[in-house]
Amino acid sequence: MILKYIPLDEGMMIMDEAIVKAKKIIEGYPETKFSGEEYQRFYECVYFMCTYHSSNEKTMQLYEKFRNSLEESIFSTVLPTLVNKQGANLLREFVVIWSNYKLMARWLCRFFEYLDRFFIPQHIELESLNGISFSCFRDLVFKKLYCRLIEAALTLINQEREGQQIDCVLLKNVLDIFVEISDYKGANYYEDFERIMLTEISGYYSRLASEWLLYDSSAEYVQKVFWCLNREKQRARQYLHPDTEVKIVQVVRYHLLDQIANKLMEKRQAENSGMVTDYQEILLKCAGISLQEGSSSTSPEEWLSTLMANSAHIC
Repeated sequence: MILKYIPLDEGMMIMDEAIVKAKKIIEGYPETKFSGEEYQRFYECVYFMCTYHSSNEKTMQLYEKFRNSLEESIFSTVLPTLVNKQGANLLREFVVIWSNYKLMARWLCRFFEYLDRFFIPQHIELESLNGISFSCFRDLVFKKLYCRLIEAALTLINQEREGQQIDCVLLKNVLDIFVEISDYKGANYYEDFERIMLTEISGYYSRLASEWLLYDSSAEYVQKVFWCLNREKQRARQYLHPDTEVKIVQVVRYHLLDQIANKLMEKRQAENSGMVTDYQEILLKCAGISLQEGSSSTSPEEWLSTLMANSAHIC
């Protein structure tokens, strides 16, 4: 390729064309495309500006232009779009914005690719173009909205737990973004969300355990525990990280079974008034069965029998 001299002002104007068109993606036109001729023109502009002179001055200005183009799009479009949104509307707009932002950034990275290939490796203190794309969104958007995103996600989860219909696909997409952004260096945002969610679940099922012990028979209590554990497992598989399912089951079991095993046994004994019943025969038969939370092959009665037979080891 024959080197071509491109004055700084002219080159910056050419790259402004690329940036303005790429920003249409984040402004709500994700179908925006660049032709092969356009791509070649913008890529070669960066290439010629970086290679014609031995000085790094123009190259550094192009590097800063890339960063500034992302920051400007965030301040002019992303934040104004999200700032007044709440609940599911916030989550929905956030998912769309993130998808469009990544597409826009991918095009810009291609146009400025020469920086990644030759300039940035020679300056180890500089972040890669992809790294800049992530860090700009993470620092200027995600961190700013993180608490509101968590609140909105937890609201949806609680609504679904109470029997309301929610958009599970939307919730999964949001939590996948938590994981995706955490995969890049920095804090693990999904783990932080998970910790808050498990704390809420602990309080929720601790309250339910107290209510059920007061008003329900032991058989009714176990039926509810059985149903809750299965529902929580189904819920986790719909939109949570696979490792989270195990943690939720442990938390629910602890508050609904392990922590109140003696009280549940006393309640059952009081209901039976010390008489030999079919239930006690089941208990003896199930004494050696390992407790499997929510197993479809284990009935609630067998579950409670095994729990009581092993209560001395649980508590």
